[in-house]
Amino acid sequence: MNYTAEAPAVWDPAFADADDCLLSSDQCVIHGQHYFVKGLIEIPVIGGDEVFSWGVWVSLSRESFSRAADLWDTPGREDEKPYFGWLTTYLPMYAPTSLYLKTNVHTRPVGERFSVELEPTDHPLAVEQRTGITLDRVREIAAAVLHPASDDQS
Repeated sequence: MNYTAEAPAVWDPAFADADDCLLSSDQCVIHGQHYFVKGLIEIPVIGGDEVFSWGVWVSLSRESFSRAADLWDTPGREDEKPYFGWLTTYLPMYAPTSLYLKTNVHTRPVGERFSVELEPTDHPLAVEQRTGITLDRVREIAAAVLHPASDDQS
């Protein structure tokens, strides 16, 4: 019920050796100028108690990224105002592309990933986040993720 991206769409494996780049399981910095955190887009599954989630990367401003990093291990951090960010994960099955959708990134208690709330637009991913998906849709997503088409980047 969860699929996750290992890095932001703009990450290049060649960055791994650069002194001004970092990729961890939760944070990413590219050339000391672009900042990302990993979070979850959670989508309710209709007719059940389960939630489907996408593990995604969101770009933050330098100020927001620094603030989130400063509060990383601070109890009560979930009281922080949401950070504005841009979705920087390509998700199959969505047209137009999921890249660069507007988001609000909500801090959760220590040890929990950020919650990513999409701007409430008519983009199919945003609609699914608001209205939920069926188990058949979960299976469709699983098939697309596990067996991607070679020309699936739109």
